[in-house]
Order: sequence, then C-alpha cells, then structure tokens
Amino acid sequence: MSDARCDLAVLGAGPAGAAAALEAASLGLSVVLLDEARDAGGQVFRAPTHGAAEEAEGDTLRAALAASSVDCRFARRVWTLEPGFRIAALGPDGSERIEAATLIVATGAVERHIPTPGWTLPGVFGLAAATILLKAERVLPGRRVVVAGTGPLLYLVAAKILAGGGTVAAVVDARPRGAWLAAAGALAARPDLAARGLGWMARLGAARVPILAGHAVTMIEGDATVSRVTVAPLAADGTPRGDGVRSFDVDSLCLGYGLVPATEATRLLGARHAFDAARGGWLAETDAMQATSLPGVFACGDGAGLAGAAAAPLSGRIAAIGAGRHLGRIAENDAAARVEPLRVAHDRAARFGRAMTALATPPAGLLALMTAETMLCRCEAVTRATASAAIAGGARTLGDLKAATRCGMGPCGGRLCGEAAAMLLAHDTRQDRAAIGPATARPPLRPVPLAALAGAFRYEDLPIPEPAPL
Repeated sequence: MSDARCDLAVLGAGPAGAAAALEAASLGLSVVLLDEARDAGGQVFRAPTHGAAEEAEGDTLRAALAASSVDCRFARRVWTLEPGFRIAALGPDGSERIEAATLIVATGAVERHIPTPGWTLPGVFGLAAATILLKAERVLPGRRVVVAGTGPLLYLVAAKILAGGGTVAAVVDARPRGAWLAAAGALAARPDLAARGLGWMARLGAARVPILAGHAVTMIEGDATVSRVTVAPLAADGTPRGDGVRSFDVDSLCLGYGLVPATEATRLLGARHAFDAARGGWLAETDAMQATSLPGVFACGDGAGLAGAAAAPLSGRIAAIGAGRHLGRIAENDAAARVEPLRVAHDRAARFGRAMTALATPPAGLLALMTAETMLCRCEAVTRATASAAIAGGARTLGDLKAATRCGMGPCGGRLCGEAAAMLLAHDTRQDRAAIGPATARPPLRPVPLAALAGAFRYEDLPIPEPAPL
C-alpha cells in the first residue's frame, strides 16, 4: 500500500483539475493529482495511445504538469472518500491512501442516455465513447455509421469518422435548426469555437451527409450486432411523429443526449446540492471561490455545472486560490484580487458553454422513445414496464426504485440509467425533474476487485477464534 499526505488532493486531471493542480503548486501547496486515465487531459484533451495529440493544448498541459511539483498519480481508480480528507484509490501497484488537508473535485461529466429499443446491441456506442475511440485509439466505431442525439458532439464525432475514412449515413439531431439559430448570440462569445463547429458542418456538407434536424432514432435492429437504424421526425415537445420515418443500413450507431455533472464524490461526502437545468441538473452548490458547503472541499469544471472546456481551467484556478486561502497560504484580499479577472473570463467563456448545454439537453418528450419492453437498466435487466410498475406501487425516489427493482445497482452504479430513471419517475408521478432528488452515493464509487483490496494473504494465517461453548 502506498500512502501520501498533502495540502491538496485534486480528483480529476481534465482541463479543470490539471489547471487547479498547477495553480495550487504555484502557490506553494503540496498537491496530489489523481485520475483514472493513464495521462492528463480528460475527455477534451485525451492523450492518444500512439502518435501525437490532435490538440496542442493537451500536450502543453501535460508538459506543464511534468515540469511542476505536482505529484501526478494516473491510472488510479478512486473508490471511496472520507471526511478529513482520506482518499482510497486502486493503482497499478495496488491500494493507495492519500490524506489531504483540502480537496478539489474536478470529476467532469457523464453522458446522458435515453434508452431506445435495441440500444443494448453490440455496435451501439455513446458519443463520448466514440470520441475516446476516435481521439485516443484512432479507431472507427464502424465503417457505415449513423450519429444521433443532441449537442455539438454529434458534429465532432461525425467529422472525425469522415476524417478516418468511414462513412456517415446520417447525422440525426433531436434539436430543430431553429434552436441552433436562436443560440447564435451566445455562440458569438467564442468565435473561435463557433468557427470550429462550422468547419465540422462544412466537412459533412462536402461529403453530402444528410443532417436530419428535429429527428431521433426510434428503433435499433440487428442480430449479433446493429444492422439497421430507424429515424423519425419529432413533434415540438420531442415525441416521435408517425410520418416521415426513414431507415438506414449501418454497422454502428453513435448515440448520446448531452452530459450531466459527475457528482458522486461531492454527494458521498455530503455536500449540499441543488438542481439547475441550465447547468446540467444536480450539482454541488459553490460560492465565488468554488467552495462547497463542506469546509475545505471545492468543486470545479463541468462537475460543478456544465460550462464547457474553455471555462473549466478558469474555474479550476479559482478553486485552487480558494484552497490556498482556506489553508492560510494566501491572504483574503490577495485571493479576491486574483480571482476577480478569472471570474470575468470564466463567465464570458461559460456563456458559450451553457448555450451548448442547452442545445444538448433533450426535450422531455424523448422519453417516449423508451417502450415498455425497452431495457432501462442494462446492468440489472430492468425494463421500463418493471420500473413503471414499481413507481405505480409507490416508488418516488431513485432510492425507492433501486430498492424495488435493483435499477442502478449494477457495475455502472447508475451512471448509464440514472438520468433516464429520474426522467421516468418525473413523468410517471407528474412531477418536475427537479423534484426527483439525486441518487445516494455509496462506496465503492467505481467497481474494484475484492482481491486487490484484500491484498495477499494465506488462509492458514487467518486467526480463527475458538468455537463458542454449547
């Protein structure tokens, strides 16, 4: 077991976490940076397995960390946290324990899925998973692909498939064209990023890829793997219409409906959370220094509210300054002066990111895609019909639904089905989504092998007490 003590532990080495670690180190704090990936960068600047990274920013970030005093611990799976703060992780050489005076949670976001008939077939990828394949592994998800869902990742993934030599049969965007036009003002806040997105669309146009706005995938078919995808136009509320149905023969489908903040760590510690649809849903409440309701715990990046990759490192730097102030390493006035320009820049960048979040948020009517027989929780084989029966029987929270059906009890811990289950609870009980609280976080935060936690031992060395007298 490897142990460490530090002033600050940072969970997550994406743009926010890496920036937080570097800023904190520059303030003289001893910093341990942990991430499950094998290198820093997160989803946005993911390091490729072979060759050079496509984004120079990622290489610059990794070089800055390598040249810093930050204790970078990659390929670490953090599986529990305790107040104080004590962190348990599983690394390449076994269990590790880190004790930190302060904690910054920069765990990013997870993908939102809306279960659709056939979504468990091999060959169906989440948009985020497809991004990993394309960026890190330089592998196509398929040779002929439909890319469907909501948000800018649709066009990034489709453009990368074309660049890799694949064929995009169609891009299926559940948001209508008018929604994108309405966001033009916010997009102007970052003309560089808007231009990048227009470049993706231009490549798709040059390849004559059909872009079906205001449509959604309603059926995924195949035997051993996906072979056909059915698409239908959507009504104004997001429910599928019966006219204009089209089918595409494919060998892969990339499907995703935006992101939600990853808040397992802050929920496990007991920080106060609030629901904010414009920022992705449930998130830890933070102040101007990114401090949560728990003294010494800070949250930044998309895990503290979806604001995009440009805003993430700014919020990370603010959190680091907040941690330095909390530890007494930086005076109150100095901290405020440092944070003010960062906050202005963050809020400007966040305007663009929040516009993207709105475009990636699916309309509530898309829940109609999930038929009674559709698998809601793929880990525990819970269908919509089973879940709805439990709700009709009195389940009112995600915890109730878990207790009644095991929905969310599988290896993913509810990351795949949690949002869809909450949408179903809100629909069936006729409540607003905000009325359905977040899931309760429990260790382990990620699946870990019991053998790795137990360590090496011989059964004959275990103390066996004498049997109790009869």
